Formats: sequence, C-alpha cells, structure tokens
Amino acid sequence: MDVYYSFSYGTAGWLTLQALPLVVSPTIIITLLSPEVREPTVIEEYFARSLGMALFTLGIMIVLLTGSVPLTSSISETTNSGVTTSASDPKAPYAVPTLTIGTLYHATAAFFCYARYSTTGQYSFALGSLGSTVLAAIGLWCILFASASGRISRKTGADKRTSAFPFKNREAASEKKNKYKKSK
Repeated sequence: MDVYYSFSYGTAGWLTLQALPLVVSPTIIITLLSPEVREPTVIEEYFARSLGMALFTLGIMIVLLTGSVPLTSSISETTNSGVTTSASDPKAPYAVPTLTIGTLYHATAAFFCYARYSTTGQYSFALGSLGSTVLAAIGLWCILFASASGRISRKTGADKRTSAFPFKNREAASEKKNKYKKSK
C-alpha cells in the first residue's frame, strides 16, 4: 500500500505547494498573473487567500479521510459490528470515495492547466498540468488496483474479478482447488 500513501501525501504536498504562495503573498501572485502592472484590489487578495486556505484544507482532509493518519489512540480497535481494524489496513471508511474525489480533482486540474498551456504557451501551466497528471494517474491506479479487498473466493482462493473471456485460466483455478482439497 505504499502507492496509496504516496497518493495521499503527494496530494497534500502538491496542494500545499500551490496554497503557500497564495496565502503568504497574494500580491506577488496577482501581479505575475495580471497582464498590466498594477496594485491588486482587496477582493483579489481575499479570493487568493481564500483559495490558498481551501487548497491547504483539501490536502489535510485527503490525508485524514484516506486513513493515512490513524485517528484512534490504539493500534487495534473493535468496531460496533465486531470488525477489527489494524494498523496494517490502510483503509478508512471514506478512503475510496475520498480517493475518487481527489483523483477527479487532479484530472480536472490537469485538463484545465493543459488547456491554458495550449492557448497561452506559459510553462507554469505545463508544470501544473504535469504535476496534476501524475497524481491523477497514481490515484486512478489506486482506485483500480489498491482497493481489492474482498475479491478472493473462499472456496477456490481465486480472484473473483477474473474472466473466462477470451481464454480460460483452468490451470490457476485447478491448482487453487487442489490446495483447498488437500487442506481439508
């Protein structure tokens, strides 16, 4: 699950990197983005700082809701349903939805930055697109492959997501079945 944690902490780092200049010095950012040299208005500074705080908050929420930071005081805890969660299980109750929303955010930001780069030719948009594309790809990989709990058959031990089309995997299924019969 190292990739899962990389996405979580990478997202928080990327959003913090974007948020710091907006919160610390919105005047410089607004002056760099403005076509003419002028002092930024109060409302522009307000929106820049608000966006910076929102990005920082989003990064913290992604780290907390994906379960990267344990929010309990004990390593092993039994819930009301009798299910035991352990420190080795990186899943929190909201991990997959948070991962999906974070991935959609990065994909949208990557698309927006690429569209701006193709119209303006500014390399800062290309760098933003590259960073968001990498995080969107990692998030997509985590959605597809890192959330595979509960998909192993108890009878055969085979993966339930496999298909018989276009080729049948008789060897793997029979090998697992033979191991299951021997253990009884």
